[in-house]
Amino acid sequence: MAGPLAGVRILDCTTVVLGPWAAQQLGDLGADVIKIEPPEGDTTRQLGPARHPGMAAFYLGCNRSKRSIVLDLKQEAGRKALFKLAETADVLMHNYRPEPARRLGVEYEAFEKINPRLVYLATYGYRAAGPLGPKAAYDDIIQAGSGLASLQTVVAGQPRFLPTIVADKTSSNGVVSALLAALYAREKTGHGQAVEVPMFETLVSFVMVEHLYGESFRPALESAGYKRVLNKERRPYPSKDGYFALLPYTDGHWKEFCTLIGREDLARDPRFTTLAIRLKNVEAYYATLAEICATRTNAEWVELLKNSNVPHGPVNTLEDLFVDPQLNATGFWKEVEHPSEGKLRMPDIPPRFSKTKPEITRLQPRLGEHSVEVLREAGYGAAEIEAMLKSGATKTAS
Repeated sequence: MAGPLAGVRILDCTTVVLGPWAAQQLGDLGADVIKIEPPEGDTTRQLGPARHPGMAAFYLGCNRSKRSIVLDLKQEAGRKALFKLAETADVLMHNYRPEPARRLGVEYEAFEKINPRLVYLATYGYRAAGPLGPKAAYDDIIQAGSGLASLQTVVAGQPRFLPTIVADKTSSNGVVSALLAALYAREKTGHGQAVEVPMFETLVSFVMVEHLYGESFRPALESAGYKRVLNKERRPYPSKDGYFALLPYTDGHWKEFCTLIGREDLARDPRFTTLAIRLKNVEAYYATLAEICATRTNAEWVELLKNSNVPHGPVNTLEDLFVDPQLNATGFWKEVEHPSEGKLRMPDIPPRFSKTKPEITRLQPRLGEHSVEVLREAGYGAAEIEAMLKSGATKTAS
């Protein structure tokens, strides 16, 4: 059977990571994703190592399972083509802030008139209704504003960004879930709607899942911040020959761990008898784990704990992931032959379905590779397409 989103057509006008990675996930799930790019292409086409111009590593990571069409939305012919495509599309997604969207004439009301079933999703930095609504935002700015960077003060002594674009990717997953919910609502009601996914509010919600903490109550019972993770000793511990991750978290884990290492006295230690008490004595708990971890090598820990319920694991580098036994056993890394870029490696689609199996439907398109194909599907004739090519309203891959 085809992927679970087979038959859904998505017009993806987004750039960089937030929107494109969400659209790629939807394409992997079977949707027909049409990536609509400006004449210069998505900026990520230039980021990272590349074999050919416009096909850099960063772009390859976010744009499989799509077709690419160039439309210059600053030209009337380009906007007209977008509206023509939207007549039969299920979703249109973009990351224009509200004012630029209005200037381009691509606000929701314009699309609702021609296709009331269309789900129109806009994703950008801040909720449009707030004072920051007009502001541009990138991952670093949202990490700072959401409190995420300040959390690093615990371990770094000053605010730091996480060395991954977590704000973009977390918000990207928010885009996927919001779109799926809107499509489900449309199936029940017959009507599309406008959906807004703001990065700032999404990341604040993400951060405060655990860190609202005592401020969950009014008046507050304690300060904000989950104390177990706001501790500089929460880290992989040095072993005899490297670093190892240990977390005997529940009471059952803790008792089993103490038995395995021959320290039943720790299970009876009044500082550690229950999860709640261990949390109150978290610094002593972490210090004890660090002391214990240093007594064995990584291999010895793996052997001791392999049949236990105690959560544990290695500290992998990026390079380690390419030879990780779990990933290799489940076929996570894929090697494909790209028609223009040669052999490529890419990650698998993480979820698995028993019947509607997702698959990588297309390899990453060159800029404008499918412009003519998509315009023909929309009903454009050869003369109209030629005129658009000459005016620069569209272009094809060279």
